[in-house]
Amino acid sequence: MSGEAALAILRDGLIMVATLAAPILILCMGVGLLIAVFQAATQINEQTLTFVPKLLLVFLVLIVAGSWMMASLSDFAHEVFSMMIY
Repeated sequence: MSGEAALAILRDGLIMVATLAAPILILCMGVGLLIAVFQAATQINEQTLTFVPKLLLVFLVLIVAGSWMMASLSDFAHEVFSMMIY
């Protein structure tokens, strides 16, 4: 395997990680921002208040998009393993 092929696999892997993590991270950031605004408006300074909604959101996203994430990751792994054979 040449250096260019290894760098291409690394680049594709990093793009895959960013693509799979983006829905969860963006939604958690949005929920965290909404809860922070709520806490600032009501002056409730409870640190654990953001934990439960974010946890439920992560589970919901994994239930909804988990099959797509797993299919994308397995397709990428199949491509990488097929490159190793040749």
